Amino acid sequence: MADTVLYEVSDGLATITLNRPEAMNALNIETKVALRDAVTAAGSDSSVRAVLLTAAGDRAFCVGQDLKQHIGLLGEGSGHVMSTVKEHYNPIVRALTEMPKPVVAGVNGVAAGAGFGFVLAADYRVVADSAAFNTSFAGVALTADSGISWTLPRVVGPGRAADLLLFPRSIKAREAYELGIANRVVPADELRGEAEKVARALASGPTVAYAAIKEALAFGGSHSLAQTLEKEDELQTRAGASEDHAIAVRAFVNKEQPKYLGR
Repeated sequence: MADTVLYEVSDGLATITLNRPEAMNALNIETKVALRDAVTAAGSDSSVRAVLLTAAGDRAFCVGQDLKQHIGLLGEGSGHVMSTVKEHYNPIVRALTEMPKPVVAGVNGVAAGAGFGFVLAADYRVVADSAAFNTSFAGVALTADSGISWTLPRVVGPGRAADLLLFPRSIKAREAYELGIANRVVPADELRGEAEKVARALASGPTVAYAAIKEALAFGGSHSLAQTLEKEDELQTRAGASEDHAIAVRAFVNKEQPKYLGR
C-alpha cells in the first residue's frame, strides 16, 4: 500500500489515514488507489470490527481531487480523465457504506468535494472545531460525485442539499453540527483521541447488530414502510440469532457489562 494512505489494524479497529498533509490530502491517482485498497481490505477482514477514517496534518481532512494532476491530464487530452469516478470514488464509497461494520470519520480540517463525500459515507462523524466542509463541485463546473447526491440530501434534506451544491460555500463545524453533518464537535487538539475513542467503543460492540442497523438505515431511506417493516423482521431475526445477543441478555439479567465477541 502506498505511503499516501496508512493502514493499521489493532484490537479490531482498522485505522485508515490519508497521508498527504503537504497537499492538504488531495486525491491524486496513487492516493485514490491506495484508499480504495485500504477500505476494501478493512471491509473484507473478519478481524476488523470497526473502521476509523482520518487524515494527517491539521489543515485538511481531504480537499478532494488533486486539481494540479487533474489539469495535467486534461491538457494531455485523455479521454479517460473522468474515469476516476467509476474506478476510484464509486468503489470507495460503496465499500464504506456497505461494509458490515461501523465507520467513523475523524475530520481534522477542511473536507471538500470527494473528501466531503467520503465523510458523509461514514456512519459517524467526529469533527474538529476548526474543520469545515464544502461541496466544491459547481465551483469547478462539475456535478456531484463520491455519493454526495445520495448522502447529502439524506443528512440535511433535499432543499439544503440543492443550496449547498448549487452555491458551494464553507460550512463551519458548528453549522455542520446543526445540519447533522457532524455527530460530535470537539476541540481540534482532542480530535484524534475522541475519534479513536468512539471507533474503539464500536469495535468492541455487537458487530452483527451494528451491521443490521447500517443495512436497515440504508434500506429504509428508499423503501416503503411496509417493505421496511419486513426488512426489520429479517434483520432482527439475524441479530437475535447472534452470540452477542445472548451475551447481552445474560449480562443484563446478571447486571454485568457485556463482553461482545463480534459475532
